[in-house]
Amino acid sequence: MNTPLVEVRGLTKHFTRGGGLFQKGTVVKAVDGVSFSIDEGETFGLVGESGSGKSTTGRCMLRLVEPTAGEVRYAGEDVLAFSSSRMRAARRHMQMIFQDPYSSLNPRMKARDIVDEPLIIHKLGSKQDREARVAELFRLVGLDPAHLDRYPHEFSGGQRQRIGLARALALEPKFIIADEPVSALDVSIQAQVINLLMDLQQRLQLTYLFIAHDLRLVRHICRRVAVMYLGRIVEMGDTEAIFASPAHPYTRALLSAIPVTDPDAPRQRVDLDPDSVSHDAALVEVAPGHLAAVR
Repeated sequence: MNTPLVEVRGLTKHFTRGGGLFQKGTVVKAVDGVSFSIDEGETFGLVGESGSGKSTTGRCMLRLVEPTAGEVRYAGEDVLAFSSSRMRAARRHMQMIFQDPYSSLNPRMKARDIVDEPLIIHKLGSKQDREARVAELFRLVGLDPAHLDRYPHEFSGGQRQRIGLARALALEPKFIIADEPVSALDVSIQAQVINLLMDLQQRLQLTYLFIAHDLRLVRHICRRVAVMYLGRIVEMGDTEAIFASPAHPYTRALLSAIPVTDPDAPRQRVDLDPDSVSHDAALVEVAPGHLAAVR
């Protein structure tokens, strides 16, 4: 049995919307009591439509957004209890790849400086050592070190995402949160980036949390998956088991929306009835290792 590298327990993030001097704002439960674990070396999928809370969950795990409550354990230690200096050190082991390769890179910095920045912040190596490391990272993600002095706008979208990946790998992390890393890319480029991520996982023994809304992609690369709806996990288990026998109405609606390759194939689109969803239902085992929030 694999050892969980990451454990999330009751993770909660509430935002207050509106309000004023004499008015109480509305509480938005962006993440509402989320729990899951990720085994060492695993690619764990977190899926749901926009606004479901999946990206906020990933950001809370790395404390890019401070959670309201809960626990995030990395290698047995509660990340949320770390001091700011301890958290800075911990980020060497936990990194994030962002969705948009256009906005996640500083347009005023050369590629060399973007990849070098984490090494400088963590005071790793001499200038000569860092230069060699940056060139090595460029080659590792399939880029030519001869282009290190180019600016982000001189690269394609796929190349920019590779630069972001090189930056994430600079500190030799063991855990990477990939937040919809290919959704902003052309379909022709997506497979190249996914194959690179899978190759690097094998070579560097990486563990991934893969956040996505593309269920076909998740089925291809994730052994287990959790489905989020309105800030909560409503179904979780082996990916193939969930695809074969979805138990929650929201999961069934998501799966029915996946495009099919044959335009003449019969479609059975399932529309989600909000009244069929019980928001306070706890996850229960509907099959061995398969959990769903159903009554």
